[in-house]
Amino acid sequence: MHYFIGLDNGGTATKAAVFDRSGKEIGKAVMATAALTPAPGYVERDMEEMWAANCACVRKVLQDTGIDPADVAGVGIAGHGKGLYLWGKDGRPVRHGIISTDNRAWGYPEMWRKDGTEEKVFALSLQHILPFQAVSLLAWIRDHEPENYRNIRWIFECKDYVRFRLTGEAKAEITDYSGANLMNLRTRDYDPELLKLFGLTEMEPALPPLCRATELCGAVTEEAARDCGLMPGTPVIGGMFDINACAIAAGVTDSSRICMIAGTWSINEYPRSEPVTDGSVLMNSLFCLPEYYLIEESSPTSAGNNEWFVRELLPELRAEAEGRGESIYEVLNQWVDSIAATEFVPLFLPFLMASNEHPNARGCLIGLSLNHTRRHLARSVYEGIAFCHRRHLEKLLATRSREEPVSCIRLAGGAARSAVWAQMFADVMKLPVETVEANETGALGCAIATAVAVGEYPDLRTAVENMTAVSQRYEPDPGRSAVYDRKFALYCRAIGCLDGLWDEMQELIEEGNR
Repeated sequence: MHYFIGLDNGGTATKAAVFDRSGKEIGKAVMATAALTPAPGYVERDMEEMWAANCACVRKVLQDTGIDPADVAGVGIAGHGKGLYLWGKDGRPVRHGIISTDNRAWGYPEMWRKDGTEEKVFALSLQHILPFQAVSLLAWIRDHEPENYRNIRWIFECKDYVRFRLTGEAKAEITDYSGANLMNLRTRDYDPELLKLFGLTEMEPALPPLCRATELCGAVTEEAARDCGLMPGTPVIGGMFDINACAIAAGVTDSSRICMIAGTWSINEYPRSEPVTDGSVLMNSLFCLPEYYLIEESSPTSAGNNEWFVRELLPELRAEAEGRGESIYEVLNQWVDSIAATEFVPLFLPFLMASNEHPNARGCLIGLSLNHTRRHLARSVYEGIAFCHRRHLEKLLATRSREEPVSCIRLAGGAARSAVWAQMFADVMKLPVETVEANETGALGCAIATAVAVGEYPDLRTAVENMTAVSQRYEPDPGRSAVYDRKFALYCRAIGCLDGLWDEMQELIEEGNR
């Protein structure tokens, strides 16, 4: 029997999952991956530790499931988009990898907007410039770490680095690199003019050859096989930007559904036959189905905020829940469900890592009073994250004609595993929300692509039909939706009122770092 392994390298964890040809998850292994924060706004990862985590997860899932490595038909890898992972001319990582929640290069997009560079860039890449894209981070390294800059051999996105370690072959898969402001989305290729506009012309030789998501891009080397337990020669595919993988696993293969991923990032997306060229959305990129672009509204403002809330404010409750064999997240769901949607809880702006509103905005709670408990704050976090997704959703809906109704939202990530939160999403968005059976959607999306690449299915749509299934559907409640409309209006007004505060706050932060 053939099995397919999907690796998923997210912002906070590394996962490996094994699936059969029906999409059934046979087993998985998860390992937390430490985020290094050497300064405020800096978020990094040890690249050797990251590789070791991938190997450990593959070994563990093979051991736990008892699957013979010879029965693994192929491996696909997903990873967070944006960020930067550099391989050196000396055959080692140049420096720590930079994660997509990093904000050190925030000044570069601002500068490029003011001097007219962004307008010229957008005409080619169809993208706004973001501080956590490879181009901004490369410019920062050029100006602050010139020795590291001169040592760059390969410019990798997250999952492409892992594939390089598995196969020894440097490749750049297009769903990732088309979101890094390095590609002309019309020609679907690198564009030297983009590098010139960013002042990065000398980096052209460091861009790996492009490949597709379902393309066979090498095989597991003898050295990698010793590290991870796979058979040498196991096929490895191009893989995908994790938001493509989640969309595929959620059954989003045309423009009738919107995919929302509530993970470290707030991802809101749908496939479209043409890009949005008026600048009204955050991102156009290339979808893994070649006839589509992926229209994306996103920011690192989602369930990662909930992780912080649990880690920093509920440590003893987490320990108590684990001692009882319970999940702290089930406790949170009970807390949130115990407070009615009609009750006022503090407004939570989920900007602990970064913001979709202002480059220097910070997380905050507004409206605290003595009667508020941690139960109320738990609902604040759930609501604030849902409201931030709605801000993104409204921009996406504005790109669609009235003749293109949305049938539903397919929800993945942490919120999809909570019936309370999934229902809140339906009520806040005023659209039906469906969840899928797979827990590890990023890994499943890569397993689906792998099944296509090795010939198990003729194409992605056929593989999706056979390997995915809807588990629950949540209909919006008109009464609660009306309440959330009022809360959402207050959320938006609070953001507007604070707009003039953030730059002054950033000045104080930077002074403290000197």
